[in-house]
Formats: sequence, structure tokens, C-alpha cells
Amino acid sequence: MPNQFSRTELLIGKEAVKKLNQSKVAIFGIGGVGSFVVEALVRAGVQNFILVDNDKVCLTNLNRQIIATRKTLGKYKVEVAKERILEINPNANVEIYPEFFMPDSKEILDNTVDYVVDSVDTVTAKIELVLRANKLNIPIISSMGTGNKLDATKFEVSDIYKTSVCPLAKVMRKELRSRGIEKLKVVYSKEEPIKLEEMKVNCKNDEIRTKETKRKKEVPGSISFVPSVAGLIIAGEVIKDIIK
Repeated sequence: MPNQFSRTELLIGKEAVKKLNQSKVAIFGIGGVGSFVVEALVRAGVQNFILVDNDKVCLTNLNRQIIATRKTLGKYKVEVAKERILEINPNANVEIYPEFFMPDSKEILDNTVDYVVDSVDTVTAKIELVLRANKLNIPIISSMGTGNKLDATKFEVSDIYKTSVCPLAKVMRKELRSRGIEKLKVVYSKEEPIKLEEMKVNCKNDEIRTKETKRKKEVPGSISFVPSVAGLIIAGEVIKDIIK
């Protein structure tokens, strides 16, 4: 009797699908990258999720985030993502944390988590996620910069210390090296970031601030087919690592 994973079973086998069903993945950041990670994981068979993001869906999210529609504007992204997961697979279990993850955040990860996805914007949060995942011996994959780019074919899966071009990856290499972290799987792009003209975006969710300085950073340009590709690549790596 066919089921929603019948086509997936043909490709990877029934035991692999069962393993995905039993796996638990924590996704930090449900934006242009993270929302597509969630989408691909639930459709592939992952049934246990932790979703962490403090943002609400706003107008400027409509160009790239799969959870963003006119009906979801103003709603917490984690709540929208949970509802979407359950519409795709009612058997899924979803824990949501509508909060901004930082070093002083309470512990969310534990040894029930099989994989961690870092798709947050803040370097401080990314470093903390890597440290916590390493401490618990949980596999983690991090998204590097996807803004100000137009060539989705330039994405690669690599270790952080083998990356080049990406400005965020450069900062991450330095910070991780200083903390004694020897490796980190990442998805990054070798495309040189496009230099933007000054622009103003009327959406406070896009005002990315650092906790240390509270300074507003430049809002990056984005388009539908770049962060989505990074998210799908990340989901693929998570799935392949879980079932291998």
C-alpha cells in the first residue's frame, strides 16, 4: 500500500526511511535558508523537530522564505513552520522556541538530538551553537553567507577551514580556531558578494543587530533561488549523514 514516503523508499530503502522517522533535528534560524531545511527534512521523513527563531514573518520575507505568505505575516516563524510540518506529516513532533539564541540562552540541545542545523545570522550565536553541539557530540552543519549573491551554482559543502571568498566564513574560521574547534561542516558560496547601493527596508525584523554593540548592520540583498538552494543542500547533507 503506497504511503507518503513510498517514492523515497524506492530511492533509499525502507530501513533508511524508518531511521529518518526516528531522528530528531534541531534547526536554529527559520529564515531563507532554515525554512527550506525544514521543508526538505519533513518531506524526506524526519518526524522530530526543534525549531528556534524569535522573528515574526514580515513583508520582506515574502521574496525568499517558504513559510512566508500574506496569511502568515505577523506570526512567529516557528509557529508557522510547526503548522506547516504538521500539515505535511501529522505524525511529526515539533518543539518550538520563539527566542533569539545567544550564549546566555537556556540549554535547548540534549542527547536526544541527532543533528543540529545552524542557519542563524549572528556570529556569536553560530559560535555558541558549534560549542554546544561539540560538547554533546552532536553532528552540526552551518550555513555561511547567502545574501548579496545571484549564482546558486557556486555553493559547496566543505570544512570551514577549507573555505574561501565568503566573508562570514573568514570570521568563523578565526573565531573557531581561537576556541580550539578543529572542524565544522559548512555550506558556503565561492561567489563574490555583490556590492549594493544604499537601501532602506521598512521591516524591523531585517534590522540585524549584534548583542555586543546594538549597532544596525547593512541589510543584505536576497532573491528566491539562492538561500533556498543552500537550505536544500544542507537538508541533503543532514539526511545522507543520518542514513549512512
